Amino acid sequence: MKILHLKSALLPEGWTRNVQISIDGSGNIAEIKTGVPAAKEGCLLPGIANLHSHAHQRAMAGLAEKAGDSNDSFWTWRKTMYGFLDSIKPEQLNAIAAQLYLELLKSGYTRVAEFQYLHHQKDGAQHDNVAEMSLQTLAAARNVGLGITNLPVHYQFGGFGGLPTSDQQRRFANNPEQFLSIVEKLRESGKGDDDVVTGIAAHSLRAVTKQSFGEILGALSQNAGMPIHIHIAEQTREVDDCISWSGARPVEYLYQHFDVNPNWCLIHATHMTSDETLTMARSGAVAGLCPTTEGNLGDGFFNATQYLEAGGKLGIGSDSHISTSPTEELRWFEYGQRLIHHSRNQLSGGFNRSTGRNLFDIVASGGAQACGHNSGAIEVGKRADLVVLDTEHSLLCERQEDELLDSWIFSGNENPVRDVYVGGKQVIDNGHHINEIEIRQRFRATLKALRQNQ
Repeated sequence: MKILHLKSALLPEGWTRNVQISIDGSGNIAEIKTGVPAAKEGCLLPGIANLHSHAHQRAMAGLAEKAGDSNDSFWTWRKTMYGFLDSIKPEQLNAIAAQLYLELLKSGYTRVAEFQYLHHQKDGAQHDNVAEMSLQTLAAARNVGLGITNLPVHYQFGGFGGLPTSDQQRRFANNPEQFLSIVEKLRESGKGDDDVVTGIAAHSLRAVTKQSFGEILGALSQNAGMPIHIHIAEQTREVDDCISWSGARPVEYLYQHFDVNPNWCLIHATHMTSDETLTMARSGAVAGLCPTTEGNLGDGFFNATQYLEAGGKLGIGSDSHISTSPTEELRWFEYGQRLIHHSRNQLSGGFNRSTGRNLFDIVASGGAQACGHNSGAIEVGKRADLVVLDTEHSLLCERQEDELLDSWIFSGNENPVRDVYVGGKQVIDNGHHINEIEIRQRFRATLKALRQNQ
């Protein structure tokens, strides 16, 4: 039995002093005692899940900032992205993912939902193991010690209505039968590992049809609680194209043709009407928001105030990984709402409430739900995915309770995350990972090789 004993902890009932957590041999919280003297300095928090990641994009972070023409947009950025990933090989994806996952752990994430669509070789030919690329990100997460929700991505078409894929999309594409074989291999690889969950994703309504993704959902219908993710309504062009094709907006079309429920996570959902916002909130699905990427791509602002007032659930992800910090995502999220509404503390949840605390509670719960994982709270029976903040750090000194979260999220750029535990195993100790030098060396060598091939 492993024991953690900290001076303060955020429990479901609120902030508590001198907390002793017992973790069983399976990595779950077995017992919580409070008021136990001689506790160690530090603040114990439940870990946060990063609910949207494209690991391969970590290799190109910062390389798409040269301006294009006057209509520079997500679509011009996508061309740069396609060109960069064109030659990534399995072992290179492993090295890139390991570096990314190290950065996520050190920032305070304890789980990642890997939205992985880089399935095949450059010419579209399958690897000997059809799940090779997803197995590489799974192996990277296990080696680094980060919990993972595998989300192999169904990507079959190049545009609304079943248009053919382009040459650059060939390595993404699978029909339902091929895709289901990837899912099965991932499920087999994750059996017996409480830190691994396997779900599925549809890339977008552009890349699947009602028939193709419906066939997949039908084949997996016995898997109750399986996470289901999809990109939706990220760009205004996407909305316009969906209306031209179907007569409905993307979120509207999704709810008309699929049983969207709490197992679903709708990534971005940036451009919704008021009715769509309420429909989504009432369905229990999670909004997967990636504010740094959405800002970088010029997507727009999520309708957060109406959505949260209606009881909507949400979590955060780092998507393209121009940032790997959960606090930067939360800061951008709140500041975006302030800029829209010309008012401060938009997402505090009410008078005299802490904005940082409210946001943290929301994303800890929503991220765990979207990842299909028994975590997101310090509670008996939950997975021991835990983060310790250094309360003697200059950002946090002389702060108490909710002030710790407000200061962590809304002040400075230094990282006060001291220790991180995943499934009860300590993977970050005083800010360091035991294998971080080797991980960074592999990443640098991989990036050098990729840049030489461009």
